[in-house]
Amino acid sequence: MRIGLAGQFAAVDPNLTGRENLRLMGRLAQVEPSYIPPRADELLASFDLVDAGDRPVRTYSGGMRRRLDVAASLVQKPPVLFLDEPTTGLDLQSRQALWTTIRNLVKEGTTVILTTQYLEEADQLADDLVVIDHGRIIAKGTAGELKRNLGGTVIELTMGDGSDVDKAASLVGAVTGAVPERQGALLRMPSPDGSHLLTQMLRRLDDEGVQPTGVALREPSLDDVFLALTGHAAEDEQSQGSGEPNGQANGRKKGRRS
Repeated sequence: MRIGLAGQFAAVDPNLTGRENLRLMGRLAQVEPSYIPPRADELLASFDLVDAGDRPVRTYSGGMRRRLDVAASLVQKPPVLFLDEPTTGLDLQSRQALWTTIRNLVKEGTTVILTTQYLEEADQLADDLVVIDHGRIIAKGTAGELKRNLGGTVIELTMGDGSDVDKAASLVGAVTGAVPERQGALLRMPSPDGSHLLTQMLRRLDDEGVQPTGVALREPSLDDVFLALTGHAAEDEQSQGSGEPNGQANGRKKGRRS
């Protein structure tokens, strides 16, 4: 088998131990029987599950189950691995641990195809990106290329109340010649010359007696790219009637085999 798959939800048997799950997967994948026990031990070590290897999976945390699920997809050493939303529902520590695992797989030569709504995850892990909105491809490229297409910097102004937001949006639009993106009390504007434009914005707001409660000037993120392309965040709403997320990124991390 040349392709491994770890779906959005962990597909491991909660009543078996971690070691038994891996050995079962080896038998289902028709791996040479003598190779299965040492391969299971190797994967438990690689995914930091040795101490839990002989415990029932129902006693595992969510992060441990997710790591075991990915390990199970690798018993036969596939050169290509598909990961569908691998860190959904995981806490920050478990997510970081799984990111490290994915990076290590790539170093060992596995090519990973990753589907995720967490665009920071795609930014961190993927060599090549395909951005999809409502089933339609809207952008392709590396993370750096997509960010450069948006602009050099992103300006963010946080306003104190609703009336200030409306007035500030109008004033900022007059300075830039474009309507700023709005998320509640936050105004966002990508710009190739953010520092100069920010100075102009603040002067205009001060002249009109409008004071932002927060000001930020930063490099664009993939979330900014997605918002600029679609008008909504990747994790915002669910598609009407479908129960499916509006947007996601497919990332490919290319392993190099010697």
